[in-house]
Amino acid sequence: MIALFSMIKRNCKVFFKDKGMFFTSLITPIILLVLYATFLRNVYVDSFSSSIPDGVNVDDKIINGMVGGELISSLLAVVCVTVAYCTNVILVRDKVSGARRDFLMSPVKQSIMGLSYFIASAISTLIIAFVTLTIGLIYIACTGWFLSVGDVFLIILDVIILSLFGTAISSIINYFLNTNGQVSAVGTIVSAGYGFICGAYMPISSFGKGLQNVLSFLPGTYGTSLIRNHFLSGVCDEMSNQGFPNEVIKGIKDSIDCNLYFFDNSVSIGAMYGVIVGAVVLLIAIYILINAINPIKKKK
Repeated sequence: MIALFSMIKRNCKVFFKDKGMFFTSLITPIILLVLYATFLRNVYVDSFSSSIPDGVNVDDKIINGMVGGELISSLLAVVCVTVAYCTNVILVRDKVSGARRDFLMSPVKQSIMGLSYFIASAISTLIIAFVTLTIGLIYIACTGWFLSVGDVFLIILDVIILSLFGTAISSIINYFLNTNGQVSAVGTIVSAGYGFICGAYMPISSFGKGLQNVLSFLPGTYGTSLIRNHFLSGVCDEMSNQGFPNEVIKGIKDSIDCNLYFFDNSVSIGAMYGVIVGAVVLLIAIYILINAINPIKKKK
């Protein structure tokens, strides 16, 4: 255990000591928030407005609360995965520098070393994710707050699960990378593509039926929907209290992926948790298996 704690501490210090990597990971969520608020906000407002029947007046505070919740949930859904990739780059850097093989010359086992990379990456990712969440909650408080204490705790739970999901994926991917060029190439693909396939940039409901069915197999889709449900639960309750018909509220939730469908079958919140938690457990098991069956040879 002492060796594990020492390796975790070392990996965290290496990440936070690298000011370029740390500030890049930290500033990325802020840049995304500015871009979302500047460019995507109008798209979300138009999408929300199109779901409201003609003649129905909606309070600006509800619109702002709905759009704000959608923006921040989208931001966190992407950050928890993309930042995890950045924090896990240490694994590849140690390969490039030879530090990983050097560690194996000591009594540190490969299983301990692999676990330390995962835990350190998860800790670093969670720190940045919670900083982002704090900024997001401040943004929502300034635009339209409808969150209950229970919603906030569920959002925190979602962030933890999504961060573990992102860490597990990045751990598996980075295990097979051996150069800085490969890290940069894969990082670009992850940063550019993940937001689309998880429904963060554009709701899955806006895609064609065939693509919706394909994306319904991806765990990230359910993670995005979970955090979006909890950010928008209070807004939907307020709309119901103000007399909005259930059909209208359902239409809005369908359009922004609060309601997900697996081949036209509605997916419950419990099932969403089952999918994303099951994916985390499976990915961690795969990472452990990879470390077990693909040992690193020590230098002679």
